[in-house]
Amino acid sequence: MSKEDQANPDRDQSLKVSREAAKSRSEREREAEAFAIEAARSLTDDKCENVVLLDLRQRSQVTDFFLIASGTSERQMRGAAHGVSDIGSGMGFELLSHNMRERDATWIVLDFVDVVAHLFHPEQRMHYDLEMLWGDAPRIEWRRPDQEGGRPDARASRNRAGLTDDDVLTSE
Repeated sequence: MSKEDQANPDRDQSLKVSREAAKSRSEREREAEAFAIEAARSLTDDKCENVVLLDLRQRSQVTDFFLIASGTSERQMRGAAHGVSDIGSGMGFELLSHNMRERDATWIVLDFVDVVAHLFHPEQRMHYDLEMLWGDAPRIEWRRPDQEGGRPDARASRNRAGLTDDDVLTSE
């Protein structure tokens, strides 16, 4: 380590920088990535398709992670968006802005500052093509180890009702 790279409190103070802030920023990025991964898994659990998580940390000054998914209906997309919002709240990420109350929405945006989630109707997604816009951004692997092709194993899937195998009626 060179002499210039060593901590110098007087220099840091004169430059008005904080090494603690840099450390906490790095920690916040790790927390944001963990939230983005959990949100992607939640979207898959809620039957969203083609879920993509992009790392924009070195490419955007606006956000660190873009989460993009397709839904099959407005109702399903809205339900999935509420699930992501709940996960964000539980992990300490405040939902800064959203359009979940918009009627006939074909594109729902959830802005958590560090993570921005986009839920599209498939035609809207093709039209705006955010993946191409951020085509140079690395994709983050978010699937659980037991998931293949983006679909969860039945055991790993979220069970909101808390049902057990004995609770499910089958026709015999």
